[in-house]
Amino acid sequence: MRSTRIIILCVLLALCACSPWLNRPESYTVKSGDTLYSIAMRFEMDYHELARINRLDSEYRIHTGQVLRLSAAGNSSAPKSGGVKPVASTTAKTSASIPTANFQWQWPCRSVSYVETRQPNGSVGLSIQGKIGQDIFSSASGKVVYAGSGLLGYGKLVIVKHDEVYLSAYAHLQSIQVKEGTQMTGGQKIGTMGTNNSGTPSLYFEIRTNGVTVMPTRLLPYL
Repeated sequence: MRSTRIIILCVLLALCACSPWLNRPESYTVKSGDTLYSIAMRFEMDYHELARINRLDSEYRIHTGQVLRLSAAGNSSAPKSGGVKPVASTTAKTSASIPTANFQWQWPCRSVSYVETRQPNGSVGLSIQGKIGQDIFSSASGKVVYAGSGLLGYGKLVIVKHDEVYLSAYAHLQSIQVKEGTQMTGGQKIGTMGTNNSGTPSLYFEIRTNGVTVMPTRLLPYL
C-alpha cells in the first residue's frame, strides 16, 4: 500500500513539473510572429493579466525583441487601478461555473468522433477525429488574434477572441485560411484538418475563459 502511494505521489510530482505556471520564467522576449494572446496561451496565463503586468495599452501592442514580465512579483510600478483591469489568478485549472456567453457555440468541424483530452499541464480540450483536409470552422463569431505555428506542440494554430472572456483555439491544422485581424462569423471556415503529433487526422480544440481551459463539451450543443 505504501509503495502504491509513493508511485502515485511521484506521478503527481512529475505532472506538476510539466506545469507552465510552476516552470514559468520571470520574463519572455517577444519573437517574430508572437502575439500577446499566443504568449499568454504558451504560459497558461490570462492575456488581461499579462497586459496589466506589462502596462500595455488596450490595443495590446507588442514588438519583436520586447521583454515581457511573466510575473507580477516585484513589479510595484504596475497600476493598481485604471488601464487594463486585474483578473483572478489562472493557476486553478478547474472551473465549477462558466461565465454566460452572449453568443451560441457550434462544433468546429463535421465529426461525431472525439476524445476529451487532458494535457499534462492540466489544460483540457477535445481531440476531434476526421479526415485530412476537411473544413474547420470558427465555433462562434470573433476576431482572429493568432494564426501561425509558433507554439510548440500545437502545429498550425488559430486563436479566435470572441469577447473579453472567451477564446477558442484550433490546433494541428493542415492549412490556415484566415489572417490575424480577420473578423469571423460563427461557422466561417478558418482552415483544414491536419494530423496530430502521432500522425492521426485530428483537430485539437480548446475553449478558454479568462485564460483557463474548460471542457468544450460543457458549452457545445449536444450532438
